[in-house]
Amino acid sequence: MSKYFALVGLLVALYYGTQMKISSKTSNHSEREFLYPQVRSQCDLLSSQTDLISPAHFDGSERLFQAIVSQHIPDVELGVIVICTGNSRRSMLAATMGNIAAAYHGLPELRFYSGGTNPSAFNPRTIRALQEAGVVVNPTNENAPVGKAGESNPVYKVSWGNLPRMGVNRLEIKEFSKIYSDPHNPNKSFIALLVCDEADASCPNVQGASLRIAMPFQDPKSYDGSAQESAKYSERRDEIGRIMLSIVLKAKRHLAANKC
Repeated sequence: MSKYFALVGLLVALYYGTQMKISSKTSNHSEREFLYPQVRSQCDLLSSQTDLISPAHFDGSERLFQAIVSQHIPDVELGVIVICTGNSRRSMLAATMGNIAAAYHGLPELRFYSGGTNPSAFNPRTIRALQEAGVVVNPTNENAPVGKAGESNPVYKVSWGNLPRMGVNRLEIKEFSKIYSDPHNPNKSFIALLVCDEADASCPNVQGASLRIAMPFQDPKSYDGSAQESAKYSERRDEIGRIMLSIVLKAKRHLAANKC
């Protein structure tokens, strides 16, 4: 009988030991497995194309990497607000690709937001470019305040995967055109990433930012209505995606190597 209880005790210990290992593995696992399959495939492709990153973006990339590793605190959100003039194209692409990169490389504290200096609306061409990469963009039937141009400013749910936590999809964000200081965005200790020359020139100081980094990209707007329109929006999405994936991977490796 004593051998029986000893055997039962051993089996119980092995069971709970295994469950603890599984729980630990799951809790510390990258969010990558929760990305939508097409989004993940796009990241796999872009991650193999780092040789296509332009030297013009090396300085900005290095500054963003240094900012992330110097300000990173485990389990504390580190916000990055991506800013361009109209908050309709480049800032939307960069914020979404930044969030995708953070999930792909397992840096959940890093969260990207978007904003502008003269908000307009989330451009449908930008939405289409994201959808073509597997991102789900759905209208919420809400409308945000209109900008100076007076055009409709719908609110969307943008998701790049499905990871429910406390009833909320961790891999989703509400997105609409807004001024960078909108209450939807962090208001202090965030990194400001300016992705257009106009915003860089008109916004020399970003209130609440711990650091301001200029990393301009060509505006795909110049191709609107042309035969190259779709290709140029995809080109910009992928250009930004390669850079974000590269920066986040470098930051992830640095933090892992220097973990106390």
